[in-house]
Formats: sequence, C-alpha cells, structure tokens
Amino acid sequence: MMDKNYTVGDLIYDAALYDGLNTSLNDLNFYKKWLPKDKEASILELCCGTGRLTIPIAKEGYNITGVDYTASMLNQAITKANKEQLSIDFVQKDIRTLNLEKKFDFIFIPFNSIHHLYKNEDLFKVLKMVKKHLQRNGVFLLDCFNPNIRYIVHKEKKKDTTAEYTTSDGRKIIIKQTMNYENATQINRIKWYYYIDGVFHSIQNLDMRMFFPQELDFYLESSGFNIVHKFGSFEEDDFCNDSEKQIYVLSLKN
Repeated sequence: MMDKNYTVGDLIYDAALYDGLNTSLNDLNFYKKWLPKDKEASILELCCGTGRLTIPIAKEGYNITGVDYTASMLNQAITKANKEQLSIDFVQKDIRTLNLEKKFDFIFIPFNSIHHLYKNEDLFKVLKMVKKHLQRNGVFLLDCFNPNIRYIVHKEKKKDTTAEYTTSDGRKIIIKQTMNYENATQINRIKWYYYIDGVFHSIQNLDMRMFFPQELDFYLESSGFNIVHKFGSFEEDDFCNDSEKQIYVLSLKN
C-alpha cells in the first residue's frame, strides 16, 4: 500500500528559515509587468507566504489581498508590512474553500505553490474558486515546474546539499535533499534533512505533485480558462522542451 499522507513539514514553514532560504525575486518583475495599469485595481495573491511578492506589489500602490494557510508565514508577512507602514489585507484560509465574497481584477498563484495540491480534485476546487473571484475581464497567472523525469531519477541516487545560509536570527542552516518519485500518483516525495548550527535537526517532507504540460493545459482549459500565454521562463521565453517552468497567463472563457 502507498502512504497517501502527503505533507510539507512544519520547519519548511518556519518563517525565519523560509525567508533566509527564499531571497530570490527573479519572478517579481514578471508579475509586476502583468499587473493592471490602474492602481485602483484589486489584486489577490494566493499562497502569499511571508509576503515576498505581496509587499513589493503593495509598495507600488496597489490594493492587494494575500491569502495563506500557515499562521507563522502570515504573521511574518504582517510584521514586514507593518515595518513598511503598508496596509495589506492578509487572510488565513485554505485556498480550496476560500470565499471572500468579492471579485478581483488580477489573481495569481506564484512560486510553484500548485505543486502542493496533491489530488486533481484539490486543483479543480482551486480553479473553481479562482473563477468565482475573478472579474469577467480579469487576468489569472500561475507558475510551476515543468517536470523533468531525467533530473528526478538522477537526484534519486544521492543526498545532495541543496542550500546553505544564515537566518536573520543567526542560525546557520544546511539543507540536504533526497527525492523519490511515485509513478502512480505523480508525486515527488522530497525529503529535506535540516542541520542547524552544525547539528542534525530533523527530516522534513516537501511532497510535490508534478503536473505534466499537456495535462495542465487541459485542466486549465476544461476548467473554463483561456491560455493567453504559456511561457517557459520569467523572461517570457516560449515554453519548450527544455523549459524549467510552466508560466501561465490566463483569462476566463466567455
């Protein structure tokens, strides 16, 4: 029997550890470029984490709502927003069942977050929720990985150091990684081995559902979206065989 208990470990969502690891903003300019020109437009970020993108977008003068399921991440986002004297509506909710009773001009799910929707029904619930919250002429963006089976198989053979950094509260972190891909479920069971200040701390799961390109195109189109663009990078290269990412710009079908 396969263990159907897919998770992301608590330590991965430890706000200081998360922010120390996730400092890259290589996606920010892409998302900013697609924002409505009208600063009065309403923006919804799903899986906003600690506000890595939410805060820079709010600084541009937009009215943005950030939704995340994890209290520690949102608390960190609120602290950062307060420091910048920004008024951002942060909401702690599961995006599968979200109902904000308003519509938005621009909705996005950044940073590979859809990989944590482990079953098709989870993805369909989210797409239905987005449809309900998106204005008729609104734009919906998301990004995720383009599954690379050769890479996964190669990585299954060994434990590699995937990150090494120091957190804002002074902890020295090393993360080593192993992978084990489940063919039946398309879930890559990633384990992160955390070493804190030179001492092994724990193993944390970072399970990720892989969405294959034709499959994801079909899910989006059959859920009522038009694929306006599909890019392979945040520089807007066309999606192709070697693309690491699948980046979608979507609109509602009439």
